[in-house]
Amino acid sequence: QVQLVQSGGDSVQAGGSLTLSCAASGLASNLSYMGWFRQVPGRGRDGVASIHIRSYTTYYANSVKGRFTISQDNAKTTLYLQMNSLKPEDTAMYYCAATSRPDLLSGQSLASVAYNYWGQGTQVTVSS
Repeated sequence: QVQLVQSGGDSVQAGGSLTLSCAASGLASNLSYMGWFRQVPGRGRDGVASIHIRSYTTYYANSVKGRFTISQDNAKTTLYLQMNSLKPEDTAMYYCAATSRPDLLSGQSLASVAYNYWGQGTQVTVSS
């Protein structure tokens, strides 16, 4: 069983930066993808960024391309999301997620249904 523990998250002004972290433990060596998702009240979880664990290939939602960077440490146990040039529309609860599905295609890696492990969530609030 994989456990994901998040840290980071805060309230910042528009244009500011934040870094979210997610520590993975348990059977982390079986993971294929990890990702970041966000959710606002009344909506489902939207994919923000994902990373293929072995190849380090990354994928981003169009809304965050050029502003957010997903990365993992060399031990592949901690996931990061560096968020720059934050906008008020980035305000949401952010979740890290992981999946052990070996057949997941890259185009599916931003779909929340593909993930079976989730962090506890952390709030990011961006004020104008």
